[in-house]
Amino acid sequence: MATAALDLLRQAKAAYGPEYEKHLFEQYKLYVDMADRISARRMLANSFFVGVHTALITAFTVMLKEKVLQPTLTGLAPFLAVVLLCFIWWRVVHSYRQLNSAKFKVVHALEQMLPVAPYDAEWTALGRGSNARLYLPLTHVENWVPVCFGVLYVLLAVTLYTG
Repeated sequence: MATAALDLLRQAKAAYGPEYEKHLFEQYKLYVDMADRISARRMLANSFFVGVHTALITAFTVMLKEKVLQPTLTGLAPFLAVVLLCFIWWRVVHSYRQLNSAKFKVVHALEQMLPVAPYDAEWTALGRGSNARLYLPLTHVENWVPVCFGVLYVLLAVTLYTG
């Protein structure tokens, strides 16, 4: 991605002054750190959702075994709620994927103004995400986890009505 396409520059080097390179590099370091924090927040959100859904699957299984849930509309309501929660989780993962993609486009554009471009080189070495055998982005895998939990809830709901 070309730097001009992202419109990063606000001042020309000559107009900015002698601290241009130093400030550019400091901004680059800060921005890379911010991108890393987004990834950490994404992993924390996923850990939260996995924990919640693991507990819910366990609770639903026990409630089905003990016949606490009945095959009525009221008995189906908790399943609909947790499937909706799975959808929300999927959207959170999708949103983080979009945010990370944009952040790394900016990182690559900033690297065009620096002497080296390690993130761009790494992305190139990984085939720019186009070859799953070379590199499968984590968010592609992450998208399936809430879907799998959703399928488990559907199977438990089916058990409620057929068991």
